[in-house]
Amino acid sequence: MAIVELRFSALPEHVRTARLVAAAVARRAGVDEAVLDEVRLAVGEACSRAVGLHLSSGITAPVKVALIEDEKQFSIEVGDEAPHATPGGDTPGAQQNEAEIEEDEMGLAVISGLVDDVEVTTGRNGGLIRMTWPTAPPTAAVL
Repeated sequence: MAIVELRFSALPEHVRTARLVAAAVARRAGVDEAVLDEVRLAVGEACSRAVGLHLSSGITAPVKVALIEDEKQFSIEVGDEAPHATPGGDTPGAQQNEAEIEEDEMGLAVISGLVDDVEVTTGRNGGLIRMTWPTAPPTAAVL
């Protein structure tokens, strides 16, 4: 298993870099070329969401991205440190207004539309979006 980790300041201008790195690593891992645009868009949406959560909560910690190459799949994890609502409880720290909640839900819907295998976990100490794509077996070089 190979892992590439990326951390960036929660600023919108760094999202493009995260998208480009994710696409390059996905290509190297064997993700189908036809799916790379979806990878870029999904990573951009997940990173933009994390940046927005950090900015609205006043969190200065970096956004974390892990690019994980397994034998038959490629996963990307985008983590934030913003407090999220817990079942039966309130969101600690900054309160989200209705527009922010709607934007957050829209972002998750876009990601779900782009990626077949998505897991979203949230809690008081942050959240994680894990997106997974199948990879093609490496082909032998033709001489």
